[in-house]
Amino acid sequence: MAEANVEYRLMTVDDIPLVQLVERKCFTTPWSRSIFVSELTRNDNAIYAVALVGERIVGYAGVWIILDEGHITNIGVDPSFQRQGIGQGLMDMITKLAVERGAVAMTLEVRVSNFSAQALYTKLGFVPRGIRKEYYQDDKEDALIMWRELGEEWTNTGN
Repeated sequence: MAEANVEYRLMTVDDIPLVQLVERKCFTTPWSRSIFVSELTRNDNAIYAVALVGERIVGYAGVWIILDEGHITNIGVDPSFQRQGIGQGLMDMITKLAVERGAVAMTLEVRVSNFSAQALYTKLGFVPRGIRKEYYQDDKEDALIMWRELGEEWTNTGN
């Protein structure tokens, strides 16, 4: 399946039930509805996007803009739609939105065991910068901290 049939747009509160379906397929400790509602309605630093195939939400991603940095809060793509460019499309969209809000760098945490996500982030220019010990509450797994400087390709052309 090609990425051409995927639409990307900002997440709305009405999207939350379908986003939660993706969230539950991707994470052992999914966010609650109230967390998503709070992120969308009360957190002025938060930007969330969704990926749709037809009317179906197949992925989502979020970023907090803190000063001049974007911190990826989470990203999830329905397992049956992974490896089709959707994660990269979501990352590109939230990076563009972060740059528009003044971000010059992006950061995220990823499980040390999640090699496929690390491969995507490396492809997008993120580099490992450290470890957060026992970061994940469900199993105390460490997180790899990754950073990406947003160079001229983002700040000058609005890629």
